[in-house]
Amino acid sequence: MVHAYILIQTEVGKAAAVAAEISGIPGVSTAEDVTGPYDVIVRADADTVDQLGQLVVAKIQNVEGITRTLTCPVVHL
Repeated sequence: MVHAYILIQTEVGKAAAVAAEISGIPGVSTAEDVTGPYDVIVRADADTVDQLGQLVVAKIQNVEGITRTLTCPVVHL
C-alpha cells in the first residue's frame, strides 16, 4: 500500500469546493482546506505507485479550480 499527501493550490475562493469534491474520489482518505501556501491537503492511498499516479493525474488534477499539485509519498525509514 502506498500513502501520500497531496498539497493543492486552488483559484481564489475555491478551496472549500475543491476539498469537498476531492473527498468523494475513491482512494482519497481525507481532503481538508487549510491556510498557508497551499489551500487543500489530501491524504490518498493506492495499492501501487502507478495507481497513485493515475489517481493524481486522471482524477484529482481534473477537479475544477485546481491550479497546482505537489504529491508527497509517505516513506518509512
